[in-house]
Amino acid sequence: MRPADLARLVALAALWGAAFIFIRIAVVPLGAIGTAQARLVLSGATIALVLALSGRRLDFARHWRHFASVGAINSALPFVLFAWSAHHLPASYLAVLNATASLFGALVAAAWLGDRITVRAALGLALGLAGVATLVGLGPIAATPTIVAASLAALGAALCYAIASAYVKRQSYAVDAPVLAGGSTIAAAAVLLPFVLAAPPTAVPPADAVWAAIVLGVLCTGVAYLLYFRLVADVGPTRALTVTFLIPVFGMLWGALFLGEAITAPMLAGAALVLVGTGMILGVGARRAAAPAAAPRASGTERGERATAPNRATPPGRRR
Repeated sequence: MRPADLARLVALAALWGAAFIFIRIAVVPLGAIGTAQARLVLSGATIALVLALSGRRLDFARHWRHFASVGAINSALPFVLFAWSAHHLPASYLAVLNATASLFGALVAAAWLGDRITVRAALGLALGLAGVATLVGLGPIAATPTIVAASLAALGAALCYAIASAYVKRQSYAVDAPVLAGGSTIAAAAVLLPFVLAAPPTAVPPADAVWAAIVLGVLCTGVAYLLYFRLVADVGPTRALTVTFLIPVFGMLWGALFLGEAITAPMLAGAALVLVGTGMILGVGARRAAAPAAAPRASGTERGERATAPNRATPPGRRR
């Protein structure tokens, strides 16, 4: 990996890890739906502006159904779930729970797409679940019903990312990845609009919440999506996927530095189990048989829980 690619990888992990901090700041005055909507509007506008400057079109008239489906599953619902969870969970918890998207991706791909779960992947799933149990049960926050519910909501958001991945792969829809990122994000904002209008904010949010929403939408979502797709194009999906292992590290670091969150031994143990399990599912460190020289495989575009055919789109995410 070239130094420039490594720099993009670290920057991407830093942005996605920081997203949970800004969610926690914005969600108190804006609410879960308001925070998600601000994030979607700002990130969609950012990506649409970059696409317009590069001469690319979203073509909503042709792809609006696909944009709406991916946007609802991959952005609208998980963004709301993560925002609601942020009312009750530290940013470091959210970063670790977000990493389970790849674990769910293996299960969804097996159930929906018929992918085979190997013994190694099954063990990885078991380790990942053990990591979540360790984090929630032994972390510095008591496992009250509210904390358990917030943890389940965050896991539900990660599951949404896995379902969106399987949907895109199954549909094999010929939309470039950055176009799908912009179109689905804007469509997700349209999906949430009726809920925002039904319960609008009752007061002007403070300046720190406004700035948190701006940074969350423009940098941690819009710019991060564009960084990710550039990374996939330059180094391939497998290497780009290693960002999964850095997000919890930055999530814990930013939470400790800027929110004063504690980093305890059970938290580190839970994060380690989740990341080792994710690595086993992704085949990190596994020996691969060499492909026949006469039949090289074309590279596709995927993101852990997301995979699709060459020149076809994957939803952004991870995610964040």
